[in-house]
Amino acid sequence: MTPPSPAVSSAVPAARLAGLPPVVGAGTVVLVLGSFPGVASLRAQQYYAHPQNHFWRILQALWPQHVLPGPEDYAGRCVWLLARGLGLWDVYGACEREGSLDSRIRNAEVNDFAGLRPRCPRLAAIVHNGGESFRHARATAQLGVPVLKLPSTSPANASWSFERKRAAWAQALAAHGLL
Repeated sequence: MTPPSPAVSSAVPAARLAGLPPVVGAGTVVLVLGSFPGVASLRAQQYYAHPQNHFWRILQALWPQHVLPGPEDYAGRCVWLLARGLGLWDVYGACEREGSLDSRIRNAEVNDFAGLRPRCPRLAAIVHNGGESFRHARATAQLGVPVLKLPSTSPANASWSFERKRAAWAQALAAHGLL
C-alpha cells in the first residue's frame, strides 16, 4: 500500500484590488469610513452597491422628506449624500481579498487621510461603519475631529436589526447637526 501523497496547494494568491475614490466636498461635515468595498461595489464602482447592505436604506430613513435616487443613478446618490453633509470613503485604499468579508482582507494599505483635510474644511467628525474600519481610528484621528464607531450596515452584521442600526446612525448624525 502506498502512502497518500501530500496535498499540493492550488490556491492562487488573491489579486490586488484598488478601492474607490472618496466622495467628499467642501460641505462634508461627517465622513463615513467603511473598510473596503465588497465585490458588488467594486464591480459597480459604487459605494454600498450590494442590495442587502442597509447603508442607503438607513440614510433614506433618516431623511424621508428627501427622496434618495435609485441605485441606477449613483451620481445622483452622491449629490444627495453631499447635500446632507456626508462624505464617503474607506480606510483601505488597496488590499488583497477573496470575496467580500472583512476577515479575508490581506496586505491592506491605509488611505492618506491627511490629504482630505483641504477638501473638507467643515469636517466635524468621522464615523466608522463597523469594526474593521474602526480598527484604524488612530490613523483617522490625525484629522483632529471626533471619531465614532457605528454598527456595520453590512448584511453580515445580522446581530443588529435595521431599526437598531438606524437609531445608532441617527444619534451620531444628529450630534453633528445633520438631522
